[in-house]
Amino acid sequence: MSAPRILPAGPLRITPLPAPPRGTWRVPGSKSITNRALLLAALADGESRLENVLQSDDTRHMREGLEALGVEVVELDATTWIVRGGRARLRPPARTLFVGNSGTTVRFLTALAALVPGEVTLAGDAHMAKRPIQDLVDALRALGVEVDCPTGCPPLTVRGGSLPGGRITMRGDRSSQYLSAMLMAGGLAAAPLEIVIDGTLVSRPYVGITERMVADFGGRIEAGNGRFVVTPTGGYRARTYVIEPDASAASYPFALAAASGGEILVPDLGPDALQGDVAFADVLARAGAHVERTPAGTRVAGRRLRGVDEDMHHISDTVMTLAAIAPLADGPTMIRNVANIRIKETDRLAATVAELRRLGQFVEHGDDWLRIEPRPIVPAVVRCYSDHRMAMSFAILGAVREGVAIEDPACVAKTYPGFWDDLGALYDAQGAPRDW
Repeated sequence: MSAPRILPAGPLRITPLPAPPRGTWRVPGSKSITNRALLLAALADGESRLENVLQSDDTRHMREGLEALGVEVVELDATTWIVRGGRARLRPPARTLFVGNSGTTVRFLTALAALVPGEVTLAGDAHMAKRPIQDLVDALRALGVEVDCPTGCPPLTVRGGSLPGGRITMRGDRSSQYLSAMLMAGGLAAAPLEIVIDGTLVSRPYVGITERMVADFGGRIEAGNGRFVVTPTGGYRARTYVIEPDASAASYPFALAAASGGEILVPDLGPDALQGDVAFADVLARAGAHVERTPAGTRVAGRRLRGVDEDMHHISDTVMTLAAIAPLADGPTMIRNVANIRIKETDRLAATVAELRRLGQFVEHGDDWLRIEPRPIVPAVVRCYSDHRMAMSFAILGAVREGVAIEDPACVAKTYPGFWDDLGALYDAQGAPRDW
């Protein structure tokens, strides 16, 4: 896993770029797709080749967890991995699986653990111990899987061996990852699995990624009318799979272009992208930016930034990106229907409100919304709450306006270890000084 070049021991001061940036920003492979591909390849009989893999804390935890369960992963180079998988390889681990603060890892491996013949315990860091997983626990128990989870959050223990089929109901309003975990593990269930969604499904595009990737690996899911049916097909098929660039990570160069009046191309993230977060570029278009999508990638060119009123329920990982550049808009920015961001790496709604206020902004908020009225930036150190997206989002504001420092720059390693290198390349291209 690559790391930022040199980071200071204390807060990192971000100085504004002297001119609007113009050029190409190549973001790494998608975390969401990498961890799904790892899980599906682990369950597929034979040898899969994964290309453009993201190397990050979250994908490392997934890889190490799968290896502890008997799957073999060989690193040909930094972004190309060979995965030798199959259900017959699965075995109880010799130790507790440590998942750090990786939501996809703990949720996906919890469902997979139902297929492991024996006991699997998963635990994370102090932040993970506060992240709910009860909905997934309840779904597994409803199918007859034995799960111990005293607090409703990790740690938890699964005693598996078989995932029975059947019909269950799952809440849709908390995290789509619970559903994705069941859909992927369900491909090896003993009988068809029907999942009925209670309420509105949050982050629906991420479930779409799961459906598409399950099909790519030879699985079968039928969806409609608030229900999903997984029909076991005898196992997944090993294959070569190319992971597309991370659309959530692309929100940072897109936001920088829009907020600065610059122009940035993110290659290989075009009209056919799987990830719903590419729609963040459409939000920026409504805020005044020019957006062009071609097979070569997506290009955003900044114009005068205006406030917008956006329902970001389905692209909630980009809420902080929009909020961080809202102080630069001509008018207020309203972000709605995002209660689900309260159970991410931190309570992202509360954290975003607190740090915008620390920077002198006028912010109102409720349980699932926030409204930002731009004010002059008050110089401050932005707290990160061990949340990678806090660091990266507010770094973009600092690249455009004076007065922003990032408390914990190293936390970007969770999903984007090379972020500071990639942002720094824009400074280097302009011969501009920087503190990293």
